[in-house]
Amino acid sequence: MAKKEHPLFVCSKCSFQTIKWIGCCPDCGEWDTLKERKKQPLRPGRTTDVFPLSGEDGREPKRLISGISELDRTLGGGIVPGSMILIGGDPGIGKSTLILQLLAALAEQNHKVLYVSGEESVQQIRMRAARLKVQSEHIYLATENSVQAITELADKVKPAFLAVDSIQTMYSEDVSSAPGSVTQVRESTSLLVTLAKTTGLPIILIGHVTKDGSIAGPRVLEHIVDTVLYFEGDSGQVFRVLRTVKNRFGSTNEIGVFEMKESGLEEVDNPSALFLAERPVNVPGSVVMPSVEGTRPILVEVQALVTPSSPGSARRTAIGADPQRLALLTAVLEKKIGVTLFDHDIFLNIAGGIRIDEPALDLGVIVALLSSLYEKVVDPTTVVCGEVGLAGEIRAVGQMEMRLREAQRLGFKTFLMPESSRRQLEGSPSETMRILTARTVHDVVECLFVD
Repeated sequence: MAKKEHPLFVCSKCSFQTIKWIGCCPDCGEWDTLKERKKQPLRPGRTTDVFPLSGEDGREPKRLISGISELDRTLGGGIVPGSMILIGGDPGIGKSTLILQLLAALAEQNHKVLYVSGEESVQQIRMRAARLKVQSEHIYLATENSVQAITELADKVKPAFLAVDSIQTMYSEDVSSAPGSVTQVRESTSLLVTLAKTTGLPIILIGHVTKDGSIAGPRVLEHIVDTVLYFEGDSGQVFRVLRTVKNRFGSTNEIGVFEMKESGLEEVDNPSALFLAERPVNVPGSVVMPSVEGTRPILVEVQALVTPSSPGSARRTAIGADPQRLALLTAVLEKKIGVTLFDHDIFLNIAGGIRIDEPALDLGVIVALLSSLYEKVVDPTTVVCGEVGLAGEIRAVGQMEMRLREAQRLGFKTFLMPESSRRQLEGSPSETMRILTARTVHDVVECLFVD
C-alpha cells in the first residue's frame, strides 16, 4: 500500500513547519500565517557528480580586482568568481554609494555589470550616479523585486558582476509570504546563491540592519553567503569603516577605511595618521594604542575622563569599546592599586569613530584612566599595548612586531608592552625606539606616573 503524503504548512513569519493547518503559529504566536507549501517536482534522472579532492581545478580562481584597494583588502584580495557577498550597515551610512562606486570601477575595466534595485527607480539611481560623477555604458540598471525575474535578467545581460539592493525587498514567486519576511529573505537568498554557484557570477547583496546593528532576517542568511561585510561609522563623523566579519576566501576582521565626501567615498591610505591628526598634546586622559585589524596595524587614540560624581550615581560609558570590559578594568584598578573609582563617573572614547574589540586595548584603557585620575600627562611620543588580567597581570598580545613598525613609522619613541612580549621579539626593533615592559598594573604606574 502506497504511503500517504501529507501537505506541509510553513509559517510565513518564523518558518515553523507542521503537517496540519492551525490558526495560530505555536512558535511565534502570529495568527493566520501558516501557508501550504507546494512540493517541488524532482527532475527526472537527476544525478550528482563527485570529484576527487586533488585536481587541476583545485587552484585558487583568478579574482576580479575592483581597483578600490580598501574594498579589495576586506574581500581578501579581490572578488572571487561565483561568490556571494553580503554588506550591511545603518541607513544612510553609504552602502549604496559604495556599491555604485564599485560598479563604476569594474565598468572602467570594460566589465559589464548589472545593478538591480528594489527600493529606487532607475531615474533615482541615475540622479545619484550623476552626483557621484559615475557614467558608463557598461553599467546596466533595473528596478525589480522578483528573484526569478532577476535570474532571467542575468541570463539575458550576462554581466560580470551583479548587485542587488536590497535583499529585504526581494521575493520568490514560489513563496506566498510578503517581501522582508523570514521565509522570503531566506528563499530569495538561496535562489541567488544557486545562481552564483551554477554560473560563476559574483553577486553582492545589500542587507538592512535591526536596531541592535545585526543584519535583518534569519541568522541563516549570514551562514549561506560567502562573505559578510559591515559598514560602520557615525553620522556625525566623516570616516567609514568597512569590516569583514566572515570570509571564506580571506582573513576575517579585516577593515577598509573610507572618508565620506560630497563626491562619494574616498579611500584612506594611512588610517593611523588620519585618526591621530587631531590628537590633543599634553592633555591628561589621552594615550595612543597600536591595534591590529586583520592584516593592518592602526594607531588609535584612547581617551578617558574620570570625574567625581554624585553619591550612588556613578556612570560607566564606553564609545568604540566594550562597556563590560571597561567595568572589569575599573574593578581591577580599585582592587590591585587601591584607587577609588566607585564615586567617579568614567567616560571612555576611541577617537575617530572606530571600534576596537581586541584585548590589546586593555593597557591603553588602564593608562588613560590613570592619566585622567592623577591629572598627569602621558608622553605624547609613547604608545601602550597589552591585555590586562583579573589578577592585575599584563599579558602578551600577538603581532607585536607589526605594531612596533607602525608606531616607529609615525615617529613614536617609547613603547610600553608586556614583559612576555618583549622576550618574544627578536632583538631590538630599532635604536630610536625605547622599550618599556610591565608585568603588573603596579609596574605601569611606576613606569608612567611616578617621577
